Amino acid sequence: MPILKVFREGLRDHGWIEGKNLIIDYRYFEGHPERIPALAAELVALKPDLLIGSNPQAAVALKSATTTIPIVFVAVFDPVELGLVQSLSRPGGNITGLATYAPGDWVAKRIELVPSAAKIAILVNPGNPMHKLVLANEVPSTASKLGVALPIVETTTAEELDSAFASATTQRADAMIVFGDTLTFVEAPRVIALAAKHHLPAVYLFRQFADGGLIAYGPDVADLFRRAAGYVDKILKGVKPSDLPVEQPTKFELVINMKTAKALGLTVPPSLLIRADEVIE
Repeated sequence: MPILKVFREGLRDHGWIEGKNLIIDYRYFEGHPERIPALAAELVALKPDLLIGSNPQAAVALKSATTTIPIVFVAVFDPVELGLVQSLSRPGGNITGLATYAPGDWVAKRIELVPSAAKIAILVNPGNPMHKLVLANEVPSTASKLGVALPIVETTTAEELDSAFASATTQRADAMIVFGDTLTFVEAPRVIALAAKHHLPAVYLFRQFADGGLIAYGPDVADLFRRAAGYVDKILKGVKPSDLPVEQPTKFELVINMKTAKALGLTVPPSLLIRADEVIE
């Protein structure tokens, strides 16, 4: 995976080389999130010097599995709201890391990217604890404030993606916002293909979706994993996680795929094109 490559490069920059002075044990839940708590317990049983959770589900499971082994999470939207840390500046306990959240109306910023849509379906994974919180805290107020309908379509497995998109079409959604999640990240080509099949302009969180997807707007995840290597270095050198504030994204990317816009018959406003970091022709 490209993300792992970036993480290993970051470790190498700090002098940690896998197989030389560092051993890394990996566990993958391979589309079965129900296995995450057991995998977390397996890793804790190895008594490592450090644990890494690369999504909200893994971070929550690791925190439940140990109160002593240091944990670094990467790409968790709002770790305070999720109960992983007490605050960003003072995480407390044995856990710290990198959030994907930056202050501002998260959903509203994505709605701006599809200005003519009156009904925007939101694709969520009900198994992702962060999605539940955003749906409860942000979606209803954003919908009433902006005067748009935000129907929710759900998918917990790759097999449910087809029915989720079909549901959005049945509900006559004008566009879709795809919430960031390990499932949609792994299944990106399928998600992009379904958006094209259902003729749905879709807004994604991660850069990789712009290769075929309409618009990607969100934090530079590769940068977060590169920075996570810095946390690993500090903790392995004796710094406590509670002394390392949680960091937020510093790099955001707006990527627009004009080829996809053309296929969907959309005109991208010049004001949006000016803001884009990259335009794929």
